[in-house]
Amino acid sequence: MSQENPIRILIADDHPVVMAGLAAILEIDPEANITVVGQANNGRKVVEMFAQLQPDVALIDLRIPEMDGVEAIKAIRKQFPHARLIVLTTYDSDEDIYRGLQAGAKSYLLKDVPREELLNCIQTVHSGQSFIPPEVGAKLAERMKSPELSKREREVLELMATGKSNLEIAAALHISESTIKTHINNILNKLNVSDRTQAVITALKRGMVSLPRSKRCHFH
Repeated sequence: MSQENPIRILIADDHPVVMAGLAAILEIDPEANITVVGQANNGRKVVEMFAQLQPDVALIDLRIPEMDGVEAIKAIRKQFPHARLIVLTTYDSDEDIYRGLQAGAKSYLLKDVPREELLNCIQTVHSGQSFIPPEVGAKLAERMKSPELSKREREVLELMATGKSNLEIAAALHISESTIKTHINNILNKLNVSDRTQAVITALKRGMVSLPRSKRCHFH
């Protein structure tokens, strides 16, 4: 076993089974020299626990309650600018990747990653470097080519995705219908699509918006 201090890991995920499995995978091999010092099931808790425990590396899921992974990463980085954070998620849309890395994560991994790659990533990030798998890098490069939507355009797009008309969007945002039309034209140009439906499909596919829970399919 390595004589060096173990790498102290904090995990943030809202699925207890996933967290327990991850902890077991990380700690099973003494040679990896990793110890899990904390587990958080929501964004606020991971920010608090990071401040208390000051782990070497944190693994953070994107879709966690109370404060999503991106906001949690930003909050941690604000307090600890050199924090070594890894996004570990099931989502691989180019927008999610872009937001996670832009917020300050050093790596972006999917949960189906082989154990060896996860350990390699933790070691690399712990040493102060970034770890970007090729497929993630390709999606990030694609996203970097796309023009940035403004905050207002994002709000309009979110409301378009819920099926609201121009008039309803204007009422919701307290601006004129003609201004909404201008925003929609800008959105269509930036997404390189010709109509609202394509804009919503593209935005959903790229992870720029998500449908409200009531609109999703539920399986029991």
